[in-house]
Amino acid sequence: MRKKYKVLLAFDTPYMTKRGYDFKEEFKDPDWATESDVNKALKELGYEVSLVGVFNNIDVLLEEIRESKPDMIFNLIEVFNKKTHFDKNIVAFFEMLGIPYTGASLSSLFICGDKALSKKILRFHRIKVPRFYTFYKGRRIWLPKRLRLPLIVKPLLEEASRGIAQASVVDNEEALIERVKFLHESKNMDAIAEEYIEGRELYVSVLGTKRLKVLPSREMKFGEFPDDEPRIATYKAKWDYEYRQKWGIKNVFSGRLPNGVDKKIEDICKRAYQALNMECYARFDIRVTPSSQVYIIEANANPCLAKYDELAQSAEKAGFSYPKLIQKIIQLALQRS
Repeated sequence: MRKKYKVLLAFDTPYMTKRGYDFKEEFKDPDWATESDVNKALKELGYEVSLVGVFNNIDVLLEEIRESKPDMIFNLIEVFNKKTHFDKNIVAFFEMLGIPYTGASLSSLFICGDKALSKKILRFHRIKVPRFYTFYKGRRIWLPKRLRLPLIVKPLLEEASRGIAQASVVDNEEALIERVKFLHESKNMDAIAEEYIEGRELYVSVLGTKRLKVLPSREMKFGEFPDDEPRIATYKAKWDYEYRQKWGIKNVFSGRLPNGVDKKIEDICKRAYQALNMECYARFDIRVTPSSQVYIIEANANPCLAKYDELAQSAEKAGFSYPKLIQKIIQLALQRS
């Protein structure tokens, strides 16, 4: 009989846990939906699954790898010691050990984790991105003449809209300086200011390494949001259920787009995926302007894989059941290795 394929499901945790901890209570919490959904799908697919949670020490991860000797690591680690930009360091660790792992490579996480670097590369490849300027800590903060107001100010290395609020949109130099200083101090991180692009907010997921599959796009609808407020995907707009209910914010499949825009989006996302050295799966946050211009706002390596989130919803629309999506991700990781 062929041996059962062993998969180590690795994810970040907000506290220390010992090897062999089952996470049964945590998986009942909606905040742990991704880990719970992937774990369930792997078991449905017939894999022998072991779990390891990582907080601020990789010893438990190394011990689990040495003891269980997994054939594959399903990587859901996005944070290490409360720092999101350490996700690439974990992947570097997997690469040094020579163990196949799912998701983005070290180089892709490095590129996409830096909003300015990814935009520079996309712009080099003639893919539209908002004009931007990077404000490094300890340097002068000013309004560059080439930028047109309003601007949106973001942490340079954060993800999942952390550090983005309605106050992030600024329409004068004084507000720009104030917001950049706020991020420098509160996040202890460099900041990026980019031109606010008016238009529809779409999320486009891509699967593949060489042969790419662009999945049906999703859209954030702002419902009853005040007309005088900028329609942006703040942290609250994405993750605060009561806030979303209050303003009628919903994520749905994109409605009709102007003639030819669907094809334009597909072509741009494929080109961007290749330019940023993306692998396995990714998601682009884009804006489509009233004149049908397509801008990439963010490139997300290793986006959320929960069943309710954009990638899984788009995959289901394209004919991939959730277990089939997880299986496809494993196959892509094995092809790479």
